[in-house]
Amino acid sequence: MKKHVVVLTGAGMSVESGIKTFRDANGLWEGHDVMEVATPEGFRANPELVLDFYNQRRRQLFEVNPNKAHLDLAALENEFKVSIITQNVDDLHERAGSSNVIHLHGELLKVRSTHDALDIQKWTSDLVLGDTCKKGHQLRPHIVWFGEEVPMMQPAINICETAHILMIIGTSMQVYPAAGLMHYVPNNTPIYFIDPKPAIESKHNLTVIDKPATTGVKEAIQKIITTVG
Repeated sequence: MKKHVVVLTGAGMSVESGIKTFRDANGLWEGHDVMEVATPEGFRANPELVLDFYNQRRRQLFEVNPNKAHLDLAALENEFKVSIITQNVDDLHERAGSSNVIHLHGELLKVRSTHDALDIQKWTSDLVLGDTCKKGHQLRPHIVWFGEEVPMMQPAINICETAHILMIIGTSMQVYPAAGLMHYVPNNTPIYFIDPKPAIESKHNLTVIDKPATTGVKEAIQKIITTVG
């Protein structure tokens, strides 16, 4: 039976592909206050602004490709059972070939009905006012906004509870509830934390690799294969 590697990824996973991390040092997302473009209240107040914001993000997605780290994780499935839990809303893990990906914060290439959160459909073009579900309700980005529940949280917890190895890539683990996932892996599970500016230090079962994803993931995989086989 293959060992189960669980991977948590954040914005730092995709930044080397050219995906912007949205939020800058001032807490603004592409020049917008987060409350304007990433909350239900912001959508109600100015839906056109919010739709345009995500249309721009969606367009950018077609201009980038998976990087070496995405490809290395996909290839890891040849040796291990791999589950990826990502905070990212891009599809770069899937395009790299990873077969088991959970998106905690939604997906740019999907939209859903404002009337029924379970009415979800794929979407690759711009989304505008007047685009409706089959029942006539406006469609919105399939994104988990601040203040909304994270519907994929429980499945992610269930996966973490079965981890033999945990990799954390490109995330500060500061955004909850996602940040709490590392506490659900079994005690003494080997953890590899990959980030160019880590906020934590290595200790008994935690190995910190202070490198960007494209080089840090390769190093972590080499360590895993050496120690686990």
